[in-house]
Amino acid sequence: MIPRPAAVRVHDGVFTLDDATTLSAEPPLADVAGWLRGVLGPPTGYWLPPGPGNGSGEIALRVDPALAREGYLLDVEPTGVRVIGATPAGVFYGVQTLRQLLPPAVYRAAGTISPPWIIPAMTVADAPRFGWRGCMLDVARHFMPKADVLRFVDLLAMHKLNVLHLHLTDDQGWRLAVPRWPRLVEVGAWRRESMLGARRHATFDGRPHGGFYTREDIAEIVAYAADRYVTVVPEIDMPGHMRAAIAAYPELGNTSATLEVWTGWGISPHVLGVSDLALTFCRDVLDVVCELFPSEYVCIGGDECPPDEWLANAEAKARDAREGLAGPEELQPWFTRQIATHLVARGRRLVGWDEILTGGAPSGATVAAWRGRSATIAPARAGHDVVACPDSSVYLDHRQSTHPDEPVPVGNLLTLEDVYAFDPVPAELDDAEAARVIGVQANVWTEHMDSARVVDYMAFPRLCAVAELAWSGPGHDVGDFSGRLRVHKGRLRAYGVEYHRDSGPLPWQTRPDARGWPR
Repeated sequence: MIPRPAAVRVHDGVFTLDDATTLSAEPPLADVAGWLRGVLGPPTGYWLPPGPGNGSGEIALRVDPALAREGYLLDVEPTGVRVIGATPAGVFYGVQTLRQLLPPAVYRAAGTISPPWIIPAMTVADAPRFGWRGCMLDVARHFMPKADVLRFVDLLAMHKLNVLHLHLTDDQGWRLAVPRWPRLVEVGAWRRESMLGARRHATFDGRPHGGFYTREDIAEIVAYAADRYVTVVPEIDMPGHMRAAIAAYPELGNTSATLEVWTGWGISPHVLGVSDLALTFCRDVLDVVCELFPSEYVCIGGDECPPDEWLANAEAKARDAREGLAGPEELQPWFTRQIATHLVARGRRLVGWDEILTGGAPSGATVAAWRGRSATIAPARAGHDVVACPDSSVYLDHRQSTHPDEPVPVGNLLTLEDVYAFDPVPAELDDAEAARVIGVQANVWTEHMDSARVVDYMAFPRLCAVAELAWSGPGHDVGDFSGRLRVHKGRLRAYGVEYHRDSGPLPWQTRPDARGWPR
């Protein structure tokens, strides 16, 4: 089982799923029961009609508030199965474990070969270490169509991950329709070409790329994720990484130059202005974000914002003087405070990358700590909640082997074993500070991932290791994990995940046309 359960006790015998098996669920669990029928019925042919609730020959879903909030108790006996949780989310995670106890063919969308659908008798008592168990998916650099996002949500849920941090905007593309600012998707959602391989080679593919999500698309993604107990945390990166928006509306920037949506990777020097218009724009966008995404958290990025344009811009200098700031280096903290105030008024909490600590992060802000261990330690000691996501341990765009055919090898070598060895809570923190680390997430930046197939290859099986870190905690034996992963890869294959093989990429997973630049 992945992630590793807290406690397992194996019993004699098996429970056999067959055409006589029924399913009973208490009223709060009707949606979980519907999901379970939907995933077990097509591959097995057994659709689990409602049962009498007496426990004989049935799968019974029950609520017990005495259990941990997202924890569950799974009890499999030859005569029946019980899944008990304090909340529907806990029961959902319990049935995910139940699904893993069946043969891997249960992960197929339909089946013509019927293995004996047996479940070993056992008792599993389990609960997660962290409340935030996530993955950031960058759909700005390479757009991922809605159907692929929904599939990715299913893969997160399969691994008991509960946050999809959706990176919706960047220099290279704007992916969210905003009615008051239509050119964001008319212009900002498209670029004329993309870089081919690592940016230092300065080669391009000559192919237009783009796409965006309508309001209806976002509503569907959010609802689909919620049905699987996954919260979608939206990110609109500001005031840096805004070139696509400035290409659509030049008046939002700091110069009179006409820009196009950026075709390169890296950090554009063109950033959002600090005019009243720019602030109005940001508030308009975030109002739409708050309308579409019910998440308590909204990420505003705040990373990699070079101040050079502000140094030369008269309006930025005037803002600096008007607000009584000591210099342009204080403009970004001032900007972040304005945005935080707006989000708090909307009942939301700001999330930002750890750069928001420079100059002082707003009270109540949550920090996504990406620049090493120190980036987790500093905000925790400053009283901020922290999501640990250091590039040295959980950036899944980094190369995962030294195989000569590894596609677009960039960044540090980050093997499956490296990921599994990561502890999200630095030992330097005391108990109170450690409690500020509310979770861990992997980050999937997609400069070099132009399709869901490539995301599969780069994310898996390393994301399985992240899921175990988030749920079970670090410190477990990597050999034990590797043994369980060998079985789990059968589930990934049945589901159609084109994961990274230990032997290296398959022929169609190589990219001889796109040179990397490994560190």
